[in-house]
Amino acid sequence: LSRFTEVESGRKNDRPELEKALHLARLTGATLVIAKLDRLSRNAALLLTLRDSGVRFVACDMPEANNLTVGIMALVAEQEREAISRRTKEALAAAKARGVKLGNPNGAAALRRAAKGGEALRVTVAGNANDFAMALSPIVRAIQQAGHTSLRALADELNARGMRTRRGGKWHVSNVRNLLGRIS
Repeated sequence: LSRFTEVESGRKNDRPELEKALHLARLTGATLVIAKLDRLSRNAALLLTLRDSGVRFVACDMPEANNLTVGIMALVAEQEREAISRRTKEALAAAKARGVKLGNPNGAAALRRAAKGGEALRVTVAGNANDFAMALSPIVRAIQQAGHTSLRALADELNARGMRTRRGGKWHVSNVRNLLGRIS
């Protein structure tokens, strides 16, 4: 009937494309076909809820899966999510300790050049940044009202208060400028 491609991480519960697919499957009685069960979600509660939702689904990597195997695989997928997260953090910390510069310094431009499927990802990234900025806006306003109005003063005050950037780093003039641009 339709094809849905989710761009959100499997560890997140907010999965708009999955919701659309489930809604259509409920309305039509169709069977939801999933490429890989462990890529659908790495959250056991979400997979178990899907299993109990009344929507029939088949995972191409496990077409013979029944309620028992789906339950077991849900728990295995969640454990794997935690292991992947731990290994990734350890590998990034080791690379950073060796002096490797992490991240793509021109990430947004790289996404624009790729052009294939990048729009949904750009929208998601921008939405996450906007949500973070709006959540931080009351703190920024309070800092400004306390007399810290320059970009440098705002960065220093955010760091002094133990506030981290969206990616967990320290505040600098450039990311304060970007933050203010999202808040205004």
